[in-house]
Amino acid sequence: MIHQTEFSLRAYPRGIHLVTAEVMRQLPELPSKGILNIIIKHTSAALAVNENADPDVRTDLNAIFNSLVPENAPFYLHVDEGPDDMPSHAKSILVGPALTLPITDGHLNLGTWQGIYLCEFRNHGGRRKLVATVIGE
Repeated sequence: MIHQTEFSLRAYPRGIHLVTAEVMRQLPELPSKGILNIIIKHTSAALAVNENADPDVRTDLNAIFNSLVPENAPFYLHVDEGPDDMPSHAKSILVGPALTLPITDGHLNLGTWQGIYLCEFRNHGGRRKLVATVIGE
C-alpha cells in the first residue's frame, strides 16, 4: 500500500512548533506497519523530531538557531526579501526538509517524549505545504 497526500499547515510565527497532532489529522489511517515520509516544500522552514513535553526546549532551540545564524551578517548577498530571509535558508539546511518515521501497529513509532516539529525560520512564513507518503502493509 502506498498513499500520498499533500496538505498545508496553518501559518505559524517564527519559532519551533510542535505539530504532531496537526500532521496526524491530515494523514489517512496508518497501516499496521510501514513508514511515513514527510517533506516540507519550502526552503526557509524545516521538519524535525524532538522533545514533545517541555515547551522550553522549543524556545531554547529557537534561541540557539538565532545565535548560530544571525540576521544582518555583513557577508550575506541574498538580502532582497528582508533580514530573516538568508538566515532562514541556512537554518533550513542545518535541520533538513524531510522526516522518515516508522509505523508500528497503526501508529507512529516515536519515543515517549518525541514529536514532530515545524521549524519556522521566517518572521511571516505563511502556510507551509507538506507532502506525506505512507508506505506499508
